[in-house]
Formats: sequence, C-alpha cells, structure tokens
Amino acid sequence: MFVRIHTATVRGIEAFPVRVEVNLASGLPAFAVVGLAQGSVREGRERVGAALKNSGFGLPNRRITVNLAPADVQKAGTAFDVPIAVGILAAAGAMPTGPLEQTGFVGELGLDGTLRPVPGVLSVALCCRDQGIDRLVVPPENAGEARLVDGLEVITAADLRTLLGGLMCESDAHAVGCSPPDRQIFNSPGRPTVPGVSPTCDFDLRDVRGQETGRRAIEIAAAGGHNLLFVGPPGSGKTMLARRLPGLLPPLSKDEAIEVARIHSVAGLLMGGDLPEHRPFRAPHHSVSYAGLNGGGTPLRPGELSLAHHGVLFLDELPEFRRDALEMLRQPLEEGCVRLSRAGQWVRFPARVLLVGAMNPCPCGFHGDGSDRCCCDPAAIARYRGRVSGPLLDRVDLHVGLTSLTVEQMTRGRGGEASRVVAERVGDARDRQLRRYAAHAGVFTNAGIPPGLVRRTVQATEKALGLVGQAVARSGLTARGFDRVLRVARTLADLDGADEVRAAHVAEAVQYRVPSSPSEDR
Repeated sequence: MFVRIHTATVRGIEAFPVRVEVNLASGLPAFAVVGLAQGSVREGRERVGAALKNSGFGLPNRRITVNLAPADVQKAGTAFDVPIAVGILAAAGAMPTGPLEQTGFVGELGLDGTLRPVPGVLSVALCCRDQGIDRLVVPPENAGEARLVDGLEVITAADLRTLLGGLMCESDAHAVGCSPPDRQIFNSPGRPTVPGVSPTCDFDLRDVRGQETGRRAIEIAAAGGHNLLFVGPPGSGKTMLARRLPGLLPPLSKDEAIEVARIHSVAGLLMGGDLPEHRPFRAPHHSVSYAGLNGGGTPLRPGELSLAHHGVLFLDELPEFRRDALEMLRQPLEEGCVRLSRAGQWVRFPARVLLVGAMNPCPCGFHGDGSDRCCCDPAAIARYRGRVSGPLLDRVDLHVGLTSLTVEQMTRGRGGEASRVVAERVGDARDRQLRRYAAHAGVFTNAGIPPGLVRRTVQATEKALGLVGQAVARSGLTARGFDRVLRVARTLADLDGADEVRAAHVAEAVQYRVPSSPSEDR
C-alpha cells in the first residue's frame, strides 16, 4: 500500500515542502530511506523501528521503502521521524488515511515512542500554511512557536500511541477505546504563548553618569540605525552605554518579531514559543569561533550575527576577536544578510544589525587618558589598532572616544535623561524616516539608504554640502565615508525635526568620522 505524508525541511530560515512517500511491498523484510537523506535521517530508521515496537505496533513484516520527495533536495535532521512512522502505520492499515490529507507532521521520536522537540518548527508551520495544509502535529514543546502562525490548527501529542488514538477518534468517534478524554489529550494546548521580556529593558540611561558624548552617540545610533565604535580606557563606560542602547530602540513590529523568532527557532532557542517584543541584544565573547559569530556547522545554523537580526550586536574588546571573523562582517554590514556555502549547500540568514564595538586605545588601555600609566610604545599601539582593518572601520558611522570619569563625576555627578525620554525622540526620528522612505522598498532608516539614493534623498543646504567637501579634502574621507557623513547628518536633522540638513548637522557628523587607517591616532 502507498501513503503520502506532508512535512517540510528547513534550509536557512526558510522551510520547503517535503512529501514522505511510504510504500509497503511483498518481499524480504527491509527498511530503506531514499531521497538524498543525510546521516541523521537514515539513522531515523532505528529510532522509528524501536518507537513503533515499544508503542505496541511493530514494523510490518514487509519491504518498506520511504522516499523523501523531491529527491534532488538534501534532507537533514531528526524532524522526519514522526512523518515516517505515521506513514508506515497508515500504509500498514493501522490508522485511517483520511485525516492525513490536510495534516502535516514534524518531530523526533524517542525509542519509547515519545515525541521530542526539533528546531525550526516555526518555519515549518509557515510553510505548511502557505501550502494549504490546515493543521500541523508537533511535539508538545514546539506547540507554542507553531501557534504563532495564524490560520493553522496546531495539534500536540505526547507519544505515538496518543497520536494514533487521536487520529482514530477523529476518523470514527465510535471506535473501540475512543472517549472524550482521549480527544482532550490529543488536542491539549501545550505550552501557552507568553510575550517575551528582554533583560535589556532593565538598563536605564539615567544610570550613566557623565559621558555626554557617549550618551549622544547612542541616541544618534538608535535614531538612524548607525554602527558605533567606542574607544576608551577600562571603566570609562563603554559596555554600560552599549547595554542601554536596545532600550532606546522602538519595539519590534509583528513582521520583525516573526522573523526574529524564526531565526531563534532554527537555532533551537525558541522552545518556549515566546514571540519577542524587544529587540535582540547579543554580546559574544571575543573567543567566539568564526562559525559561532557568522554562522556555520552541519547542518548550517545561524551565528551571533544573525541572532542579533533587528537588534544590537555588541563586540567588546574588538581587536581580540579573530581577524577572519571580523572581516566576514564587512559584507553583512552592507547587505544585511549572511551567505554561507558548505558541502553543496547554500543558505542565506538575515543579519540586519546595529553593530556596537568597544576597544581600548592601546594594549594596556590607558593611552591618552591624561596620566602616565600607559607603558605602550607607538609600534605596539599601531599593531594593536591594526587588528581591526580599515575597510571594517570605514563601515562604522560613529567613532566615539571616551575618557575616564573624574572623582567628582563619580561621587557627585547626576544621571542624565531616562531611556524613556530619549526613546521618544528616537521614535519621532524613526517615524520621519519611515515616511520619507515609504516609496523605497527595504529602506527603513537613514543608515540603510543605498549609495545611489544618498544624494537624492538627503536634502542639504549649499553651506552644508560645502562643509562636507572640506571634510573630504582635509581628512581624506573615502566615498563610503562621504555617504556615511551625509547619512549621520540626515539623522541629526531628524532628531531636530528639520526637513533640511544644515551646516551644524554636518559639522557634528564629521566629528564622528576618523581616518580609515586604524594605526592613526584617534
């Protein structure tokens, strides 16, 4: 007998429909899985066989062939266990086939028949809905994220026996052993969806004493989506300021929240089914690997860069990161995505982040702080700063130097404005940008203006443009740096509520640019 079961496979954060075709034929007992199944899928034969036996069913004494169609697409992971097991039971006549026509299945099987969670269920649920499938059976731990998809009925079952009983009851309400409690268990709601709360909301800008330049910089970064680099001695507040940046950003829209949730689902970090309300804040240690930062592995999984999508990626001690990992950031910072290719697989992970870097001015950390504590010679300072390449620095809009707080600032200084107050100004500036770029698809902030649109969308006075030209001649700005000055100036004008960029906006924007060579003194 032949049976077809609906499921999906995940590549990147996208899911693609897969049909699990099960055929039982006469001949010597065998169990084959075909259709470019990777090792984890082929191993599923042992899991499925043991799960069926321990659930009281057993494998049919027939020749079992399972084809994962389309056969030219690689399939990996353990999410095919449940659809394969259901297909075998249906092909053997142990369960009705009627309820399977508009039902998708996903999940891993334990040897005792329990359904175990798998990553990427949110993307699978979206794919099933788009394919016209009415409902999806998932492990209980994945129910929360699957229910984030509108228009799709989500069903959970703790084990194969419960799943089969529920399908039998649905097909025939008078079936032997069927009772309302069985159906209630079969349709149990699983874990509820509870809005997530980001811990970054506990960090308020009013806790920061002094550092007016740093406070101004994170407001500009939040308003225009500009990348930011803090350079200062230990204890000057670099990390403290960076931690408060997410609290200035507007909340995630529903579309953004779904996209962030899909990335975290693929990474296996959304088992609770929470839909994020606040923007991500990721702060990997400088010892993170290339794959850990940018993505990789087998199967390909998102790295810290993609996990910070629509949020903040904070790289503390920037020169201590691997050089190849840092250089990989250049393309995603321009395009807003990470492209990975491994062993014939090609995936794209979204990575539209606000990058915040922090570094000391020298190896010992005290160069230029006005004291004699620095013991670094010029060559050592040049080597240290040279660990961050000029092309990467050229992609950072705001370069901000911080100094150590004085004793008076630490003991008597008052905190400044609260994050709530600054966030209101940031929100107003963001609203102006959304209206301005409504006709340009994919452009939401000043930092995201494509190079070809910068001169056309940034309206500036003649005096302001002349000031930019002087800055180019004096400090040797690159063409990219020229555009970034205009973008920052446009953000400053938005914060002031001005329709036109004035000379004062350009003058402040130029102060945040530095020569692209990291060996030069900041």
